[in-house]
Amino acid sequence: MYDLNHPVYKKLQGIGKDITTKVKPKAVVVFSAHWQSEGSNKIQVNTKENADLIYDFCGFPGHYYQEKYPNVGSKQVAALVIDALRSNDIEVEPVDRGLDHGVWASFKVAFDPEENPLNAPLVQVSLFSSEDPYQHYNLGRAVASLRSRDIAIIVSGMAVHNLRDFRFTAGTSRPMPYTISFDEALKDAVTSLPAEREQKMANLLTRPDARQAHPTFDHLLPIFVGAGAAGDDVGERLWTLKEGSFSWAQYRFGEVGAN
Repeated sequence: MYDLNHPVYKKLQGIGKDITTKVKPKAVVVFSAHWQSEGSNKIQVNTKENADLIYDFCGFPGHYYQEKYPNVGSKQVAALVIDALRSNDIEVEPVDRGLDHGVWASFKVAFDPEENPLNAPLVQVSLFSSEDPYQHYNLGRAVASLRSRDIAIIVSGMAVHNLRDFRFTAGTSRPMPYTISFDEALKDAVTSLPAEREQKMANLLTRPDARQAHPTFDHLLPIFVGAGAAGDDVGERLWTLKEGSFSWAQYRFGEVGAN
């Protein structure tokens, strides 16, 4: 968010511009790696219309905790999410909650409030507390119908995310071996034929390098939601950068037409 010269900064800005100028969603529903529900079989939906920011990190410089990101929720959109989940036999709990940094940090780059405002209601939905890939893929399926209402589904995580090794790789762009291997395996799975995609993505979690790439799977699970919501749309890796113990790969499902 602060490193304007990092390659991912411009890439996120470009994706945000595509969404505001070509997709033009009536609302956005977002799933973040930083919100897992309480209870393995329950999903929580944020119904708050003016969400505060959650500074869910520690030990950072003081200005991190002064960040703002203007946002507007929607009880109507939240109700659509809740209905979609319940109609698919998923237990749902409406909650009043802030936006965690998995949302506001990336959205502040993609949807700069001054240069490229989102101008659409934003509703955050939790993940399950489990690491079950099939459960999260089905979560995506449950909200897929929202897309027909011009509601965009955005998922926020990382293709490779190992903070424990970050201390060894900080200051160098040389990727760890598992960053390279898992990033490419993720691409192969996500961009596979939709009929094969769920199983190929689930197989990622059993790879020998999976726990190196993701000591916990919370940053990987959001893309299972996105893939499940995609239906028959093919996944495309828009861009990747393997950097130390991270991969910044970005994906899209479905075509984005010209304005």
